[in-house]
Amino acid sequence: MRKWYFDLVLDAPLTEEQSNTLDHLDRFNDGRIGLAERPGYSRFMCSFEGGTLTEAIAEALGFFEDFPGVLVRSVEMDHFDLDKNRMATPAVVRPPA
Repeated sequence: MRKWYFDLVLDAPLTEEQSNTLDHLDRFNDGRIGLAERPGYSRFMCSFEGGTLTEAIAEALGFFEDFPGVLVRSVEMDHFDLDKNRMATPAVVRPPA
């Protein structure tokens, strides 16, 4: 098993009601998944163990079963995640500084 890093991007920012629900969902408080927000945008930064990246993503998506109305739009990895996942190659271009 290895640790995988990725982001789950939501289709819409969390509502106040969803934020209140999140505060009471223990599974979101174990250090493997954390909310990042900015105006008009919400995502969860994830660090899950699994035999494969697919297994790790599937486990993270399972967290949302008890989170009504929250939809994950995409799974993303930035250049930091690619590097941590040992997936970075010369074809992966880092963003300009």
